[in-house]
Amino acid sequence: MSGESECSKVTIYMIGDSTMADKSPDQEFERGWGQMLPLFVKEEAVVSNHARNGRSSKSFLDEGLWEPVYNSMKPGDWLIIQFGHNDQKPDEKRHTEPFTTYMDHLRFYVEQARSKGAVPIICTSIVRGWFKDGALQDSHGDYIQAAVQAAEELDVPLLDLEKRTRELVSELGEARLTVYYVPYDTTHLSPWGATRTAQMACEEIKKLNLPLAEYLG
Repeated sequence: MSGESECSKVTIYMIGDSTMADKSPDQEFERGWGQMLPLFVKEEAVVSNHARNGRSSKSFLDEGLWEPVYNSMKPGDWLIIQFGHNDQKPDEKRHTEPFTTYMDHLRFYVEQARSKGAVPIICTSIVRGWFKDGALQDSHGDYIQAAVQAAEELDVPLLDLEKRTRELVSELGEARLTVYYVPYDTTHLSPWGATRTAQMACEEIKKLNLPLAEYLG
């Protein structure tokens, strides 16, 4: 009976990279924000986090990680998409170009989700804590604008987590980066940072008045 009950719930699928991914229990100082999202989700819905460390929009698909998500999605489910960090990497396995192949992959995930009756959401990459002369630097280049443009062209809700996390990290300042990130790391999140990012994602969903908001605490 419990299995049938789970199957009947709305599922919030998540695909992305290490900033979103579940971390193992032995990584006590690191969490992904997708791992913390269930803290804000009511029992009428379930989070299925498929984000993986080191993946780009391209390698996630090429490695077959998308297939089980697609096969299990049903009408009324949601898909949250956040790539970009690793799409920048120069290796052939992961690299995409912002306004061509990166957007092509975002378009693919959106169209696939819609074909199953699920609702896609695009997220911009969370900010990296790169400071220079006391100012937080842009580390994502055109990938942020490409995600924004893809959401506009495809009429997909956009969670601008780059903007929200940039505001937060700028306020914290360079001296307090370890509040948000793992020590000696300016990309991966501390438990507090992951929890706060999940909370901000929920806040943005509510601001957009998406039906998904009814499943958020």
